[in-house]
Amino acid sequence: MAFDKKLLEIVACPVCKGKLEYSKEDQKLICKFDKIAYPINDGIPVLLENKAEPLIEG
Repeated sequence: MAFDKKLLEIVACPVCKGKLEYSKEDQKLICKFDKIAYPINDGIPVLLENKAEPLIEG
């Protein structure tokens, strides 16, 4: 199942309530403000703070 990009219009980061960006390559939603990424499992974003991963900038 593919992630529906229309969801980006209504979902927000649970931590800061800011906009999320979709990373198709990593299948994650990224909050650049908090520098964390939320996984997308089977097309469904897992927007739980305890499931977020630190964003590694390189």
